[in-house]
Parts: sequence; structure tokens; C-alpha cells
Amino acid sequence: MIHEVDRILIHTALQGDQKAYDELVKKYRGSVYNLIYRMIENRQEAEDILQETFIKAFNALHTFNEEFAFSTWLFKIATNNCIDTLRKRKLSTYSLDSPVKTKNGEVNREFADKHYTPEQSAISSESTSIILGAIETLPEKYRSVINMRHKEDKSYEEISAILQVPIGTVKARIFRAREMLKKKLKERGYIVRSPNNQK
Repeated sequence: MIHEVDRILIHTALQGDQKAYDELVKKYRGSVYNLIYRMIENRQEAEDILQETFIKAFNALHTFNEEFAFSTWLFKIATNNCIDTLRKRKLSTYSLDSPVKTKNGEVNREFADKHYTPEQSAISSESTSIILGAIETLPEKYRSVINMRHKEDKSYEEISAILQVPIGTVKARIFRAREMLKKKLKERGYIVRSPNNQK
């Protein structure tokens, strides 16, 4: 549910008062930036996406549903912008398994072959495209949780806070999203290896 202060600021901004919207930006700038930076891990890109997020939010302010918190709406816009940016980077891998974190960064378990060849690279790129394409076909509420859990490596608690839904709902959506994704991938002829641990 939207906070009353936010409701007033939004209504005022919709009437053409730029200062009201500036107040909303000031209020949520820090939390939105933190979300973006955690996904992008590049300060310059994070700043650019932050600006883009608030511009998009301003242009779409008339579509905001007051049944939800304004912060949740902003986080969704920011997350979608981050996903677009990550896709443009042409990530070489995307797995349902969370990557292993090391001191030197993240290592994906699926591609630890020491004899990695150009042919394998092409297969990896094709697999990434297939999986990303399948994820994009999921309904928004399932697509967002699967991305937050497996791409952003967020905990159930963090996802619950962002979406403002119970942790049980988050777990149920993630389970349903995985099942839907497996089905879609199988339909496309992609062999799905179930993770050892799907917590």
C-alpha cells in the first residue's frame, strides 16, 4: 500500500509540480541506486541507469497503481533497466545454478572445463540465448523472482522486502517459475539439468 506522503507528492507531481517529483527522487534515490549497483557492479553504469529509471518513472507516473508501494514500482523499473543492460553486455553464461563466489569473483559451475574450446563457447552462447529467451516468456511475477533469485543472487528475505509479499509467496513463485521454465526449455528441445540444491 502506498504511503500517504508519497500519494500526495505523486498527485502534486501529476499536476505539474516538478518540485514534488524531485522530493520523491530525493527520498528513494539511495535505495534505488543500491539495488542497481548490486546488479550492475559498475558505478558509472549504475548512475546512468538510476537517471533512466527516474525519467521512465516520471513519464509513466500516470500509470502508477496506488494499491502498491511507490518503492516497489521504482524497484521493478530499475530491475528491468538493469536486466536490459546486462543483456546488452552479452553475458557468456546464464544458469539456473547460482555461481560459486570466490575471492577473484564468480565462477559458474557449468563451465569449469580446462579444455574450453571455441565450439564450447558457441554452445554456451546459444544456451544463454535459449534460457534468456525462455525466461522472457514467463509471466512478469515469475520472471522477476527467477531473475532476482538466480541472476541477482538475492535471498528470499530480500526478494520478499522488494516485492512486499510474504516469504512463503516468494518461495512458491520461485518454485512455479522453475517448473514453468523447465517445461518451456524442454519444449524448445533444451535438456535441463536440475540443480542439486534449489533452495
